[in-house]
Amino acid sequence: MSTDREISLRVDLIHTCHAMADSGLTFGTSGNASVRLDTNSLLITPTGLDYDDLQPEDIVLLKENGHYFGSRKPSSEWRFHRDILMSRRDVNAIVHVHSQAATALACRGVGIPAFHYMVAIAGGEDIRGAPYGTFGTKELSVHALAALEDRKACLLANHGQIALGLDLAAALKMAGEVETLASMYWQSCQGGEPHILSSDEMQRVLEKFRTYGDQSAPPDDGLIPGG
Repeated sequence: MSTDREISLRVDLIHTCHAMADSGLTFGTSGNASVRLDTNSLLITPTGLDYDDLQPEDIVLLKENGHYFGSRKPSSEWRFHRDILMSRRDVNAIVHVHSQAATALACRGVGIPAFHYMVAIAGGEDIRGAPYGTFGTKELSVHALAALEDRKACLLANHGQIALGLDLAAALKMAGEVETLASMYWQSCQGGEPHILSSDEMQRVLEKFRTYGDQSAPPDDGLIPGG
């Protein structure tokens, strides 16, 4: 019997899928999402169902050993969802979409370099591009895991993007950030290769991001609380 938490996560997955479509990050039945249920299982969207038709019982329970439970088959991309969540204990949710700008870059076999400091939002000096692998295969999962090392997002060659988060809302937000950065990078390349920030600068940005938005952190240099 499903617990209240599991039912809530199933509903959250459906809401996330609706948000993916409403935001233009995906269309039709493309894309998929998952969320950690416990240490050896996750919940994942089913394959081939329109998001508007999804019901909580359509969400698939998938175990680490590949066994799944429910009336539906899991997403064709279940393998990289499982492999990422079982190996990355620092994240709990995954959003995979074929968003336009990110996919356009991925179809050129490239990632997103440090053309803008916000690239650091994904956890490093760049957003890597993973080599091509047929969808749903172990090969693709291996490539994705490597590209996501110390990162919260990557592009998949000739495919799309993967975004990770502590929860579904964070993963969805990351996917939106990646799409925005991909669009800006694409546009900036129209006038030639854009200026790329140095590794030293990106390390400074990454350090500042450690406390970005943290109201409990000391104020930035030059700021004095007025009491």
